[in-house]
Amino acid sequence: MAHQGCENGRFTSSGDCCNLCPPGYGVTVPCGSSNTKCEPCKENVTFSSIVSATEPCQPCSVCPDHVPMVDPCTPTHDTVCAISCPRKHYLHAGNGSHSGGQCLPCQVCPEGYGAVKPCGPSTDTVCQECPDGYYSEDKSSSEPCLPCRLECGKSEVMIQTCTPLTDILCMDKELQILKRTEGDPRSEFPKRTPLLDSEGSASPNSSSSEFVPPLAEDNSKNIIPVYCSILAAVVVGLLAYVAFKCWSTCRQKQQLAKARVGELATSPEGEKLHSDSGVFLDTHSLQEHHPLNKVHKLEARLYMNLSPHKQEEVEQLLESPGHGKDWRSLANHLGYEEETIETFGRGEAPAHTLLSDWSTKEGATVEALCTALAAIERADVAENLCSPTEVSSVV
Repeated sequence: MAHQGCENGRFTSSGDCCNLCPPGYGVTVPCGSSNTKCEPCKENVTFSSIVSATEPCQPCSVCPDHVPMVDPCTPTHDTVCAISCPRKHYLHAGNGSHSGGQCLPCQVCPEGYGAVKPCGPSTDTVCQECPDGYYSEDKSSSEPCLPCRLECGKSEVMIQTCTPLTDILCMDKELQILKRTEGDPRSEFPKRTPLLDSEGSASPNSSSSEFVPPLAEDNSKNIIPVYCSILAAVVVGLLAYVAFKCWSTCRQKQQLAKARVGELATSPEGEKLHSDSGVFLDTHSLQEHHPLNKVHKLEARLYMNLSPHKQEEVEQLLESPGHGKDWRSLANHLGYEEETIETFGRGEAPAHTLLSDWSTKEGATVEALCTALAAIERADVAENLCSPTEVSSVV
């Protein structure tokens, strides 16, 4: 039950606001069944520096040995020693003949325990478990156990008894949240259908005022569209990846097919010359009378389709000494940069590395390579590369 007009928030069992003892006064009778009773603290004996409705006068602290006193104890403040420890610490004088001291943290009483003797400048906290009728809800190094309320008010009902951890809990018998006012739209709930007995009439124990509360909305349904969107994005991504791979494969096949079509288009079929002897002669071999014509009439074959033996012969000719222009001149003519050429030169077979890399590019045909060799004045390599590989006649 909420009380208004009481700043300290403490009340007697009858509901009156508890009085507070000012500094210099201690509590002799804590607020509970009756109001707070205070008494003045004694000079140099006890003191009270706070405003409280529960804390009595505390004994004055004594400075440890060899520690001078700066300010004596008064009813409103404790003794002040020359060595002052931080807040929530006390000065420990040491054991035996130890002349010095050290600041130690004050002991904190846990919940359900109160400070019988609070932490002072030279003394640690003394904790004690709250007895029956007292409680402590907070961890503190100065607060004692507080007395429990004796009973709830007339308009209240007790929902929990006093324990060392909590005071008794009271609740107003008539809470606003349980009342239903006329005309309140929230009071219009669907009524439960009366129970019917075996004859079909309403049961006398049934009440028309009973209602069925609305079911809670299932928020899990809102997550389904999110999952569907994520799944759709994944599927679209996979389809795009498959389409790209198919397009790339088809493009490579088309380039290879064009190269083969060009090869067939530039390669004349052998003409059959009929004679009485029945000999067939390949006219293609008869037309190749001069090495210079081989470059222009060479079949448009891909370099990578040449036999390994033929490729090895070309590579050895490009790497053999005694020629002014070797594989480096060919690399420059094919468009390679100096940095790339130097990288090829650091390998064991630079000509093989050059031609292997060039053969993977588009348009890497034997005809293109022969043209490049002729441009760098390596007719010997071009003649080896363009030499016929088939027998000229068949009987």
